[in-house]
Amino acid sequence: MRVNFKIWRQENRNAQGEFKTYEVDGLTDDMSFLEALDQLNEELVLKDEKVIAYEYDCREGICGQCGVFINGRAHGPHPNMTTCQLHMRSFKDGETITVEPWRAKSFPIIKDLIVDRSAFDRIIESGAYISSRTGSAPEANAIPIPKEIADKAMDAAACIGCGACVATCKNSSAVLFTSAKINHLNNLPQGKAEAEKRLEQMIYQMDLEGFGNCSNTGACEIECPEGISISNIAEVNSSWLRMKLFK
Repeated sequence: MRVNFKIWRQENRNAQGEFKTYEVDGLTDDMSFLEALDQLNEELVLKDEKVIAYEYDCREGICGQCGVFINGRAHGPHPNMTTCQLHMRSFKDGETITVEPWRAKSFPIIKDLIVDRSAFDRIIESGAYISSRTGSAPEANAIPIPKEIADKAMDAAACIGCGACVATCKNSSAVLFTSAKINHLNNLPQGKAEAEKRLEQMIYQMDLEGFGNCSNTGACEIECPEGISISNIAEVNSSWLRMKLFK
């Protein structure tokens, strides 16, 4: 299998970037997309050329580090999938595959396909935690939680913070990510004590980072590898409105 990779190359965030095309032959249908990039980098090393910088860690679809745009779509042609789960059988022999980094003001490019997603870390640090005494694990049934609430919290907690929601949004909004992190804790009894503080601080930090507003197109939900529902956004908007009206 032979493909042409049209890849965004940029030395650093201040440099002028451009697309460069590389022909790669000898690929197989069973190769993952990242394995194909590995083969390309091995060929570049042999040619004494600079390898393509891209990010990954687990290669199991659970860390979100591998996210890139592939042919204009976050993580590639399939919904609810990370880049590392994508295989070359999703492309045709001889196809030109365009690969570029997330495009968002709040995700500045570090090099080539790697972007700085530390804005997400700062949103997490602003309130996505519970202030409680640490120690030995409590009895599992010490705090009864209805299954519906537990499932709702776990669905929100599934967010891996890859940034696809931001990258695919026309406004570069981080509302889906932020609302998932808020609802994960605010729906649980352990998170109720700091619910309003968490809501206020995390939304404030999100705005401070320069992310855009949500316009409810739903693109974020479609491209999210974990299928995080935009109902999280509606829930946070409702909580925000109640807090401002009755505070």
